[in-house]
Amino acid sequence: MIKLSTKADTLKSIEGLLQNAIVLPQVSFCVNEWGNNAPIIIDNVGRTFGHSKVIVRSSAVDEDTASTSNAGKNLSLQNIGTDADCLKNAVNQVIASYEDDNPDNQVLIQPMLENVVLCGVAFTMDPNTLGEYYVISYDTSGATDAITSGESKEKLLYIYKHSPKQVEKNIDERMAILCGTLSELERIFEIPNLDVEFAFDKEGHLYILQVRPLVLVDKREDSNSTARIEVVLEDIYSKIGNNQKKKPFLCGDSTIYSVMTDWNPAEMIGVRPKPLAISLYRELITDNIWAYQRDNYGYRNLRSFPLLVDFGGLPYIDVRVSFNSFVPASLEETLSEKLVNYYLQRLRENPLAHDKAEFDIVFSCYTFDLDDRIKVLTDYGFNDGEIKDIVDALREVTNNITDFDNGLWRKDWEKIRILEKRYDEIVGSDLSDIDKVYWLIEDCKRYGTLPFAGLARGAFIAVQMLKSSVSCGILSDDDYHLFMNSLNSISSQMNADHYNLSKQGFLDKYGHLRPGTYDICSPRYDEKPELYFDWSAGSNSESEKKEFKLSLDQMKAFKSSLEKCGLSNDVLGLIDFIKSVIEERELSKFIFTRHISEVLRLLRKIGVEYGLTVDDMSYISIQSILRLYSTTEDPEEVIKGSIECGKRKAAITSMLTLPPVIISQEDIYAFEYPDTEPNYITSGEVTAEVVEITGDSISESACRDISGKIVLIKSADPGYDWIFSHKIAGFITQYGGANSHMAIRAGELSIPAAVGVGEKLFNKVRRSQIVELDARQKTIRVLRR
Repeated sequence: MIKLSTKADTLKSIEGLLQNAIVLPQVSFCVNEWGNNAPIIIDNVGRTFGHSKVIVRSSAVDEDTASTSNAGKNLSLQNIGTDADCLKNAVNQVIASYEDDNPDNQVLIQPMLENVVLCGVAFTMDPNTLGEYYVISYDTSGATDAITSGESKEKLLYIYKHSPKQVEKNIDERMAILCGTLSELERIFEIPNLDVEFAFDKEGHLYILQVRPLVLVDKREDSNSTARIEVVLEDIYSKIGNNQKKKPFLCGDSTIYSVMTDWNPAEMIGVRPKPLAISLYRELITDNIWAYQRDNYGYRNLRSFPLLVDFGGLPYIDVRVSFNSFVPASLEETLSEKLVNYYLQRLRENPLAHDKAEFDIVFSCYTFDLDDRIKVLTDYGFNDGEIKDIVDALREVTNNITDFDNGLWRKDWEKIRILEKRYDEIVGSDLSDIDKVYWLIEDCKRYGTLPFAGLARGAFIAVQMLKSSVSCGILSDDDYHLFMNSLNSISSQMNADHYNLSKQGFLDKYGHLRPGTYDICSPRYDEKPELYFDWSAGSNSESEKKEFKLSLDQMKAFKSSLEKCGLSNDVLGLIDFIKSVIEERELSKFIFTRHISEVLRLLRKIGVEYGLTVDDMSYISIQSILRLYSTTEDPEEVIKGSIECGKRKAAITSMLTLPPVIISQEDIYAFEYPDTEPNYITSGEVTAEVVEITGDSISESACRDISGKIVLIKSADPGYDWIFSHKIAGFITQYGGANSHMAIRAGELSIPAAVGVGEKLFNKVRRSQIVELDARQKTIRVLRR
């Protein structure tokens, strides 16, 4: 075994040892040697490297340790000549960058690497999850410091260390060579967590530029996790393979899995939800309710088809099932099959569209520009008669949903009000806490999430109609933003009530909200009000609501388009529908989340009875609680057994990393994180300091310090609505769509936002201090790291 040491000594120790990689020759020396023998060292550099350009690198004692890397702390200078003056000046600059005068600090001189075509940094363990992955960030610009400087638009590759042979064949040859060398370095140093800088030249030679310990905050506790994860991945591989087959009663020859295509689990419960959160989301929405709603609204009957599947605890949407549910029920079976296969093909061609599939791929409703957009089907073998059948079916579905007076959305609007009345009856009853949980869940499904799903469908159609009126020239972009700004949502009301109501009155009305709707560990507003709101601050009034009015010419254009398209609403009916259904969607979400929040509060209380912490209860499955309603099993035994099982599963989930889109079985072992196209809201521009707010680590200092800053949050969960009570400059979310709650909210308040930027860009921004967010130009630029 060779021990890791300073940058220079570590590289010297492996020079000539690696089978398929090169370590560049070096001249290295301590600071005290330089002070005593600078001329001799300069002469040695000249003899070693001739007239070639060199790089003068720092190699301080406090760099590359097991506790801190101090990467980039000290100076390194490139393209330095080997003449005495150039070398002396460069070495002195590097030494001057050291914070201390430790005489054992070193300077490392190596030849400049030429003809670089690919360079990067590789970790031999996922630093975020401690999973057994090679995590490789690389750049193809040719600059050897592109990744470490943070200036590149790098690619991010994950390769599971123990991938089967059939997967290795699909890995890029250079990455396969690198993985072999990383494995070799792990054996040489007998350390599983290494941080390695590398480069390839145009001849395909691999160069190792640095090896140091990968500094980890957490340590892996379960020594058997590696073997178990290997088994779990084998099961996932097999499951995906089986699910690619044709299925009865389901259109489409195969399937795809995505974290954001429908009902957005990555946004709503996160990519690694704990067992309680994912089981609640399934019970309330993705097992059955979602399909009942689509069927009720005139789409294909997908009842009994779960929308969400989990792979080792990571939630994914079965895209084939989702795409089936957007096909009108009246469409003939053969054409439905053809249409679903088209949708799947388009997503395979453009996986980046997975979080915008209903905007960019699927035709789920009639819009003013549908006749133009649907022409793309002719390129995929659809004839005019088939296209007409699809258009006619979509028109029928849209008319049935959107009619202002008698549309299907109206019934759901009425049903959600029943839920409000039934809440007090259940909570105020003499039922046991377990029975109350059962009935709150049942009521929430029937009178909460089901009608909410309908109103959300109506709101999606409303936004599509509005955007299509812009693309057809009826409204301008400014008109669109003005309309969104004119909405009066529950969120707008909450912001006003924060200053108009007493503290207790405000909490009585809004106290059930929490940043993580399905997360029991996330405090409610009324549990930690000072965490979310500054009660001493002056009024942060909403941006002035400007009334939206159509001009006479716009009225005529709408009237003409409605008649031409065969849509049943008149102009005022359409505008009233669009406004009402968007506002009602937000209100219905506010109403049904009170049921969920009370369920979580009761579960906390039940946990206390059995000596369990809130964190313990986050590992329970909600189904284990629900079954206690109709059995005589011992509640303590069932609950503790469920928690124990949940913790075992969560240990695996925490170390798994899978891609946001899974197209083939092999993707689970080796994949590149895609660049995601953000949804920019408003046309504003802002430059400000960034601050991140996370549901599991909200601090009072962070909450107080968000005013005037660009706020970073992982998801667009409505529980984060409290941020709008502060004068934030803008916000950026990792997950979320153009039609999400926070996107609607940004439009209302005219706050520049980027919703759903993806993991790569989000992580780049969170490592920065000052960022420019320009929604009009659709850019996010890091100004200070």
